[in-house]
Amino acid sequence: MNEFNFPIGYHKFHKAQLFNFQLNRWYSLGYARFEDIEEAGKKITNFKNWKFEMLRQAEKALDEGRLLNAAFYYRAAEFYTKSIDPEKESLYDKFIELFYKVFENDAIERHKIAYEGAFLPALRIPSSHATKTTIVLHGGFDSFIEEWYSMMKYFSNHGFNVIGFEGPGQGAALRKYGLPLTYEWEKPTKAVLDYFNAENITLIGLSMGGWFAIRAAAFEPRIKRVIASGHAIDYMKSMNFIFRILHLWCFEHCREFMNRMAAIKFQRNNMASWVVDHLKYITKKSKPMDALEIYVLMNTDNIHSELVKQDVLILTGREDHLIPFKMHDMQIRALTNARSVTGKVFAREEHAQNHCQNGNIGLALEIMLKWIEETL
Repeated sequence: MNEFNFPIGYHKFHKAQLFNFQLNRWYSLGYARFEDIEEAGKKITNFKNWKFEMLRQAEKALDEGRLLNAAFYYRAAEFYTKSIDPEKESLYDKFIELFYKVFENDAIERHKIAYEGAFLPALRIPSSHATKTTIVLHGGFDSFIEEWYSMMKYFSNHGFNVIGFEGPGQGAALRKYGLPLTYEWEKPTKAVLDYFNAENITLIGLSMGGWFAIRAAAFEPRIKRVIASGHAIDYMKSMNFIFRILHLWCFEHCREFMNRMAAIKFQRNNMASWVVDHLKYITKKSKPMDALEIYVLMNTDNIHSELVKQDVLILTGREDHLIPFKMHDMQIRALTNARSVTGKVFAREEHAQNHCQNGNIGLALEIMLKWIEETL
C-alpha cells in the first residue's frame, strides 16, 4: 500500500466517550470503514458486547475479503478484553496474523532486539531517498506498533527511514516476551538505537509515549529532535489537588486497605475497572496499588525536562478527554534548556482537538513533517 487515507472529522459513533474515542481511533488512522464503525456504535451498550460486536464486524469483513478492516476489528475486540479473558491472546494473534498478511508485499523489515534477556519488537521502513534524520516512533499505555504503521508509512513516503518499536509493557514485548512497563524509557530506546546503529534521531512518542520520549531525550544524545503528542508531564497532577494528596497519602499509609477496596470496586465492568486491569497487566503486578504506582513515578522529577537539550515539538488537543489541558503549558515551561520549544494546540475547527489528534491525523502529520524539515 503506497498511501493511507486519513479521514477528517471526529464522529459521534457512540454517546459514551470511552467507546466513541476508540471507535474513532482506528477510523482516524485509516484502517476502518465508516459504515462498519457507525453500525457497531449503534449496537454497543457495554464492555461485554463491545467485544461481541467488534468480533462480528471482524468476521463480516473477513468473509468479504476486507482483511485490513478485519485485522483492526480484531484489534478493537482485544482492546477492551480484560487480561483474565482466555481470548485476549488469541485475538492479539489474529490481529498480528492478518496485519502482516495485508502488508506482506510492503517493504516492512521485522526485527527482534535483544533486551534484558528477552526481545523488543521493531519495524523498519526504509526510504529510497532518505534524508539525514531517522524517525523513531513508539506509543504509550495501550498501543501496538502495528497501529502506527499508517503514520510510519507517511514519513517513509516523504523521504525518511522510519523505525517503530515496542518497549517493555507494550505489544509483543509484553505478550510474547514478558517485559513489564518501565518509566526508564531511555533504556529500551538505547537498545533500539544501538541495534540499528542509528544517529541523528527524531523521536516521536504518542499518548503516554510522549512522556517516555521526553524522558529518553533527556538521557540519549543521539536524539536530536523529539515530538510528544497527548501526554501529561505529571500523571498524578492530572488529578484534582485534593484527590492527588489523598491518593499519595494512601500509597504511603494504607496501601493494603486500598488494595482490598480496589479489588471490590474494580470487579465492576466499567472504565475504571478496565484501566486498573490493564495497568496490572502491563506492569505485571498482582495488586491494584502496586500497578498504580507507575502513575506516581511518571512525574515532573522523573521526566527530567530540564535535561532535554534538543528541539522539541509538543502537540496537544484543546479538548483532550484523557489529559487536562493545563499539562500543555506545564510541559512547555519545564523545557528550560531545550534548543527550541514549539507548542501546537489543536482546536475544534481543525477537527483535531481530541487525544493525539484523532479526527485529523493527517493535519498532525503535516505539522510534524514541516517542523522536522525546519529543524533539520
